Amino acid sequence: MSELTRKRAQQLLERVSECNVVVLGDVMLDEFIWGDVSRISPEAPVPVVNIQRESTCLGGAANVLANLAALGAKAFVIGVVGEDEAADKLRANLRAGGLQSDDSLILDGSRPTTIKTRIIAHNQMVVRADRETRAQVNGPIASRIITAVKSALETADALVVSDYDKGVVTPSILAEVLPSAYMRMPVLVDPKLRNFDAYRPATLVTPNHHEALRLTNLEEDSDRGLQLAARRIRERLACDAVLITRGDRGMMLVEGEQDPVLVATAAREVFDVTGAGDTVIGTLAAALAAGASMTEAAVLANHAAGIVVGKLGTATASAKEVLDSIQWKC
Repeated sequence: MSELTRKRAQQLLERVSECNVVVLGDVMLDEFIWGDVSRISPEAPVPVVNIQRESTCLGGAANVLANLAALGAKAFVIGVVGEDEAADKLRANLRAGGLQSDDSLILDGSRPTTIKTRIIAHNQMVVRADRETRAQVNGPIASRIITAVKSALETADALVVSDYDKGVVTPSILAEVLPSAYMRMPVLVDPKLRNFDAYRPATLVTPNHHEALRLTNLEEDSDRGLQLAARRIRERLACDAVLITRGDRGMMLVEGEQDPVLVATAAREVFDVTGAGDTVIGTLAAALAAGASMTEAAVLANHAAGIVVGKLGTATASAKEVLDSIQWKC
């Protein structure tokens, strides 16, 4: 594992406040229903949750935005919402966080705002219910997305593509925005299988280990197998680097023709992995925009992810929390 000193981490995190990151992707509302369980339903062998409270927060690409803001970066998300109550709640969460203006999300009355509802009892998820459509945007909506992204990129230092396969990220949109962005700034992609061959050109692609193996038709979930998967992904996309997230086994970074860098997990306790991928790619983008090397960015992202999985629900990691997590290094 490559070391990152506290002094260098502090330098990078201080520079993050000067960076502007654009996020393109599937925004969604994360809804949590909190309660407890004391009995099993007589109607079916399922728990009966006695609901105590409810909460909502930013999810998907909007959670990437929240993570960037928590680190101190200037950030802007471009996505699509429906004409519904969930969109109102999303905007309210944006306003409450002071993240960006209400009119930043593109309205498409033909589709619902994506909602992920999680029922939590005794600090454990009982079930998740999704309300969404995966139909790809086209026509005027796609044109508005392209126009918005190109305008936002004029003052950007990095671009994140947060693809949750809900239809906002399409090959035609990527073809319009990636080439020019890649020439001027780091371009980072959190990928899904449907659009995989359209993620070019890109600086860094960040699949998890399951996605990496599936994308390359491999089965060996080991250091050797994932290194091979990363190299195949690099060859297929001609991207600069691949970072594979591996849950409790940390991360593997394959950059160019260099030997892979293994980053051990920084998590001490894992309560909830919800949104951890958003934290990873947001931190990577902020760090690269601030001038970090690829390895330095990976180590910072690993520390940020270790913080959020120790929190319950969709969460973020602040610059102070990230810096404090590496204070034991000189």
